[in-house]
Amino acid sequence: MKTNKIIYLATLFLIVASICSCKTIPENVTAVKPFYKEKYLGKWYEIARLDFKFEKDLNNTTAEYSLKDDGKIKVINKGYNVKKHKWTQAIGKAKFVGSEDIAMLKVSFFGPFYAGYNIIAIDENYKYALVAGKSTKYLWILSRETTIPDAIKKDYLRIAEKSGYTTKDLIWVKQDKQN
Repeated sequence: MKTNKIIYLATLFLIVASICSCKTIPENVTAVKPFYKEKYLGKWYEIARLDFKFEKDLNNTTAEYSLKDDGKIKVINKGYNVKKHKWTQAIGKAKFVGSEDIAMLKVSFFGPFYAGYNIIAIDENYKYALVAGKSTKYLWILSRETTIPDAIKKDYLRIAEKSGYTTKDLIWVKQDKQN
């Protein structure tokens, strides 16, 4: 009985910690405001990223966002694994951390565990976006097309560097296959 109580308390602690946890945006980084989620929905191509284990060896990566009935955002990430020679997909959900007019969200692909997803720069037509994770280890440059204009690229790199990101570590994603 005592073991069950310990397991219950440990599980409860992990759930509460994951729900209430941690900051979702790095210090000295600001999410876009005002933000219009309807304009952000749809397909985005990953142009560059700071690599991490869930996207390791992936090219042709995309993210597609759609609105769910409950107000959350459905997330479908796809990419082509260049080592395994096959497409991979992850389906998750995103929700706003606070007000929906601030581009500060959290995303989950694994049950109650969420990670920061913060749009820190976006053009007025919602064609290009700079997205930060919860720390300076996570950064993405996204586009509605498979390329990005040089001027936008330079501007987003400048913003990222000013925010504490090491942009020389960015992986520039190939977009040469369609799924």
